[in-house]
Amino acid sequence: VQLQAFGGGLVQAGGSLRLSCAASLRTFSSYDMGWFRQALGKEREFLTAISWNGGSTYYADSVKGRFTISRDNAKNTVYLQMNSLQPEDTAVYYCATRPPVYRGSDFRRGYTYWGQGTQLTVSS
Repeated sequence: VQLQAFGGGLVQAGGSLRLSCAASLRTFSSYDMGWFRQALGKEREFLTAISWNGGSTYYADSVKGRFTISRDNAKNTVYLQMNSLQPEDTAVYYCATRPPVYRGSDFRRGYTYWGQGTQLTVSS
């Protein structure tokens, strides 16, 4: 399984950006997907997740109302739309997936496969 996140870059505060994560997973539509980030010197932080069929989403308080997760199972891709970006959003952003055995469990846990990360820098 390979996950490739892309779309990061340099954005001014208040701006928007959309990240994408492409998965080389034959049964992508069976897997929940999540986004995490890790800022320099900090622990990895869960941001959001979406269920295998897109029917359920979950957001961390830090991004609720600003970030939106979505997926296109026909393209094996999950997206993270980020609005109202702030300097504290600067981090490496990772996508991850967890197998069907974790369906219905805490969305923050169980991620088995990880992408390589894409850097987002938000300037003030």
